[in-house]
Amino acid sequence: QDTVVCAEVLGHEDVEMHKYAVQITVADVRDGACSSSTLKEANSWGKVDSSCEQMVFAEATTVIPLIASDAYHRGHWKKRKKRKFAALFD
Repeated sequence: QDTVVCAEVLGHEDVEMHKYAVQITVADVRDGACSSSTLKEANSWGKVDSSCEQMVFAEATTVIPLIASDAYHRGHWKKRKKRKFAALFD
C-alpha cells in the first residue's frame, strides 16, 4: 500500500493510485488485527482504487507460491529493464 507514498518521498511527482490491489492476511479487521491497514483505509488516503480491491484471507505460505508461480510463468518480468537498486544509496 505504501508504494505510492514511497514514490512521492523519492521525488516522483503525480504518482497515480494503484489500479489493482490484493491484500493477503490472516488478520481480521473485526478484532483490530489489521491495525486499520485495510484496502478501504488505503482508498481513503488515495492509494488504491477500491473498485478493484480483492481481500484474501489466507495464510501467506499457502498462497504466495501460487501468486509467484503465476507471475513467473506469465513472463512479463522478462520485458522490464534491469533495476539498479544499489544506486538509490549513492
